Amino acid sequence: MNKKRILVVSSNAFSLVNFRGDFIKRLIFEGYDVYTATDSYTDEVINTLKAYGVKATLEYQLQRTGLNPLKDLKTISNLKLLIKENNIDLVFPYTVKPVVYSSIAANKCKVPVISLITGLGFAFTGLTLKSRILQHVTEFLYKRSIRKNKVVVFQNNDDRQLFFDRGILTKKNHTEVVSGSGVNLDQYKFKTYKNDDTIIRFVIVTRLIREKGVHLFLEAAKTLKEKYPNTEFNVIGSVQDSPSAIKTEELQSLHKKGIVVFHGTQSNILEHLTNNDVFVLPSFYREGVPRSILEALSVGLPIITTDTPGCRETVIEGENGFLIPTQELEPLINAMEFFIKNPEKLKDMGLKSRDYAKNRFDVNLINDDLLKAINSVLVK
Repeated sequence: MNKKRILVVSSNAFSLVNFRGDFIKRLIFEGYDVYTATDSYTDEVINTLKAYGVKATLEYQLQRTGLNPLKDLKTISNLKLLIKENNIDLVFPYTVKPVVYSSIAANKCKVPVISLITGLGFAFTGLTLKSRILQHVTEFLYKRSIRKNKVVVFQNNDDRQLFFDRGILTKKNHTEVVSGSGVNLDQYKFKTYKNDDTIIRFVIVTRLIREKGVHLFLEAAKTLKEKYPNTEFNVIGSVQDSPSAIKTEELQSLHKKGIVVFHGTQSNILEHLTNNDVFVLPSFYREGVPRSILEALSVGLPIITTDTPGCRETVIEGENGFLIPTQELEPLINAMEFFIKNPEKLKDMGLKSRDYAKNRFDVNLINDDLLKAINSVLVK
């Protein structure tokens, strides 16, 4: 009997390994032939996917930012060709553009789609005229593309409800919710807490833009460093080419003054998480469930994040961390100061983070749910 063929479509080759690697391996283990598609690969990613057992690493043309009707039509045409040439039985796209264009292409080919909405991003913040315009455009594109999909999977209930409220989907559509992308707990061991460590270390790992709350983290560091000189504030992430990007000069200046430790982009995130005490993400970006927080939960860090869709799912208030209002500095400072004043709480709250990751965000649990959706379509 011929194996069913699944095409996993991404906008970023790196994420196929780092965010979907366990999912792809699970599909192959369950007897599916897996194909991947993105706009460009590195040799390292191709070799890793081939080692998993991926049948083919396919490329399609994708304009990552902005909207250009001619280029968008080319993207849909590319995807239709990949689906037909490889006799794909089901398309599984994630992130906005792959979901929109793959859904249109697959529907034209009469191939079923299970799409994964991994968060709504800048467009749904509604904070600027640009974001509001983008929201209307994105809503229109979603309406035109995903209503015929067999299953639409969300990473939090808020996003699913918003799609119903906005009329993007109707109650007739089959939807599911999974707890983020999941995390492989075997790769993230619980950290060791030192009883005699008097230095409390905070860390933020994210793209360095205002929507992620980086500017608030920096302002909190300025205030708390003056009051508690031994406290450490670590900033990890890449400087972005964006109007809302945190300027490199500001980060370097704060680093030179000893207010923050600016690490830039790092590949050894696990090591950095293990060497810190509290994870902070004061985001007001429309997250799915932030992968960075899942990793921090897994190593056993208490979490400070915002009471917003995607982020609020990661904290049980007062047990493994604190939820704070968006775009407010004082609550962030107060939450961080709690750990400085109560270092004995770190280990207990860290253990609760690890337990929460195990019970809700284990990648095996997430993949079980995704596989159930796929089997409902492909296994007759």
